[in-house]
Amino acid sequence: MSKRKICVVTGARAEYGLFYPILKRIQDSGALELQLIATTMHLSEEFGSTYKQIENDGFKIDETIENLLSPDSKSAIAKSAGLATILLTDAYARLNPDIVLLLGDRYETHAAATTAMLMNIPIAHIHGGEITEGAVDEQIRHSITKMSYLHFTSTKAYQQRVIQLGEDPSRVFVSGAPGVDNIVNLKLLSKAELEGDINWEFGEKSALFTYHPVTLADNDINDELNHIFTALGQADINILFTYANADDNGRAINQKIEKICQTNPSKYKVVKSLGQLRYLSAMKYVDILIGNTSSGIIEASSFQKPVVNIGDRQKGRLQSGNIIDCSIETLKTAISHALSSKFQKNCKTLSNIYGNGDASDTIVDVLSNAKLSIVKKFVDMDK
Repeated sequence: MSKRKICVVTGARAEYGLFYPILKRIQDSGALELQLIATTMHLSEEFGSTYKQIENDGFKIDETIENLLSPDSKSAIAKSAGLATILLTDAYARLNPDIVLLLGDRYETHAAATTAMLMNIPIAHIHGGEITEGAVDEQIRHSITKMSYLHFTSTKAYQQRVIQLGEDPSRVFVSGAPGVDNIVNLKLLSKAELEGDINWEFGEKSALFTYHPVTLADNDINDELNHIFTALGQADINILFTYANADDNGRAINQKIEKICQTNPSKYKVVKSLGQLRYLSAMKYVDILIGNTSSGIIEASSFQKPVVNIGDRQKGRLQSGNIIDCSIETLKTAISHALSSKFQKNCKTLSNIYGNGDASDTIVDVLSNAKLSIVKKFVDMDK
């Protein structure tokens, strides 16, 4: 019997990190054949050429899609998505997958879903049903849900939301978040190993900072960043920065980070892409996380780390109790609260609502055995 061909499309470093444990299990499966397409940020030198990390991890990249135009305007992002659609058409035709596996809610992910749908290729989607009111990801995520045949949600509540969207309950599985699998299964670096690798010391108190554009906000990004970096400068902590995504205004954030890191290299350090191993290792050794990334909401509670979540980008996502939501104006106060012994102690009692580290097992088992179809029926909720 021939193996079922699972085509995974990835366009960003963080998303690939979440895919990693799933890719390993597909690769090791006797029933599945892994096909891998790298797109968008992975092929960009500006964002660290992270396709090299994929190859270093032992995966063969079957197709590369160079679709990223200058990523700092809405029109460029829309054109990048369109270019991805055109190029993915040829890639799918060459690979002829049985199913396309997608994760999350980026614009190239939407392009990958649209292309697969129009080419009559079934889609499986991870992390559907979630809410992020401050980003265009919200609309993208639910749209991909409606194009997908199989669904893997990170919590029971998100499973119910996918079903609410009219999806067949028998095809909506609570897998948990695959990012938690990495925390459970990866052998993280020691603090000394990580410091040596990035040539920087965490110091007495430290934070990991990741901040992405709030794509639905009509704001002055420079004024926003000035407020944020003023508050960071007033905090008595060393800060490890990672780059923002290739979204509208992402480049402005990254340029500001580079500039602030030049002012005090012992206090501030930027690494364009830490990769999953170094990122999770850093999460283990810092005192707090600051920013507006989903990893602060989903993965950080497995380390029982306080998270200062800025603004509305993650508004609506379920939280484990380690999150301090704040505005830009109250960031300084929120950082102080997160560093307080009382809040740190409270975080030590928490468990992660996003699973216990076996998401990839569930996903690969379903991918191996589920009946596939391109025909979907809208399922009405009981009146």
